[in-house]
Amino acid sequence: MKPREFRIAPSLLSADFARLGDEVREVIAAGADLLHFDVMDNHYVPNLTVGPLVCAAIEPFATVPIDVHLMVKPVDRIVPDFAKAGASIISFHPEASEHVDRTLSLIRDHGCKAGLVFNPATPLVHLDHVMDKVDVILIMSVNPGFGGQSFIRSALPKLAEARRRIEASGRDIWLEVDGGVKADNIGEIARAGADTFVAGSAIFNEKDRGAAIARMRTELARATMAA
Repeated sequence: MKPREFRIAPSLLSADFARLGDEVREVIAAGADLLHFDVMDNHYVPNLTVGPLVCAAIEPFATVPIDVHLMVKPVDRIVPDFAKAGASIISFHPEASEHVDRTLSLIRDHGCKAGLVFNPATPLVHLDHVMDKVDVILIMSVNPGFGGQSFIRSALPKLAEARRRIEASGRDIWLEVDGGVKADNIGEIARAGADTFVAGSAIFNEKDRGAAIARMRTELARATMAA
């Protein structure tokens, strides 16, 4: 089995929206592999953020893939809008779709990688019949809706189970984690099986974003050596 490639995805939810284009350029220059774009509708989650117009606005600044996390219900109607706006990855929650298989196909038909998102209390059973259409599994290590929350440790065994499912599938599926990720715990999270790490305040609240991402990569390297 080939070594895992680690990816760090700063969450724009923690960026300064008054200078969003500059923030995008700065975190990419600091070493971001992806840009994580949180979409909340004040319906599926109790918060309201941004839509396809903002995604389209940052797309010219984005020299790395835009990783769109849809926390909206219903989800199918808005998928084509985000694909057109420049998303490379579109992930959604199974609870937000009437037909998970159909939504995954819709995302892929629009040329994007398709992701399925699991809240802390959502079981991985939703993967049982769709592993052939999933490109990304996103494990939430906080309850979705707000940035700056603390990591929920029950995500660790869930990541390990998801990693086992990925290996059994034989497919190249990314295992992403979102919520409370920082340099102090990223190594432990990687050892549980994650390869893609969403971090908001741990990057954007630091004056030196490059140093913040470098610290995370150092901890990931240590985790790899210890494995």
